[in-house]
Amino acid sequence: MSVVLKVGGASIGGTADVVRELRTLGHSVCVVHGAGPQISEEMERRGLEVRFVDGRRVTTPEALEVVRESFVAINAAVCDAIGTDALPLAGDEVGLQAEQVPELGLVGQPLPSCPPAIVAALEHGRVPVVSPLARGPLNVNADEMATALAVGLGAQRILFLTDVPGVFHEGRLLHSIPAAEAEALVGGGAFHGGIVPKLLAASRAARSGLRAEIGATAVVA
Repeated sequence: MSVVLKVGGASIGGTADVVRELRTLGHSVCVVHGAGPQISEEMERRGLEVRFVDGRRVTTPEALEVVRESFVAINAAVCDAIGTDALPLAGDEVGLQAEQVPELGLVGQPLPSCPPAIVAALEHGRVPVVSPLARGPLNVNADEMATALAVGLGAQRILFLTDVPGVFHEGRLLHSIPAAEAEALVGGGAFHGGIVPKLLAASRAARSGLRAEIGATAVVA
């Protein structure tokens, strides 16, 4: 079984353990990482406006420079944690695809992709660690990119590793949630912030036939 593991900039600490567990079970693992907190912090330090629309960062050329630098740093940290089997890959350099969303600047809506470099890494027993830039370059939300890559690769499972146990609704941790319900709740404003793109990305993955989980919460078709 091949698994795409998405880790956020705030949740890279447990990545190595999860990768090790999945590989011990015989799974091939591809990691897609974000760097949200690091990007925002550096943008603020440089006096750049930090603005999001539906979980996507409005990205100017100046912001894109910060995005790339932050991705390089987080990618290196994730690879160091995983060890020598990790292979650092920049998404725009290996051919991840996206359609530009002009109203957000240099931002892309990802398309299912199956870059040969990632396929070769998995076939050789490596752990590709991929930054969510697409050709352009375009900045892509890491949750959305992880799902598009999982679909493109034909993965069987996608796991979103977060700094919380899973999806909470009305004060309780959900063990599972149907994709249709998740999308309806998001549309109704029940969720805000970073969980929104995760829920929508996991819902798309579930509808595409993948086993999708946000921490301990399964998102099912």
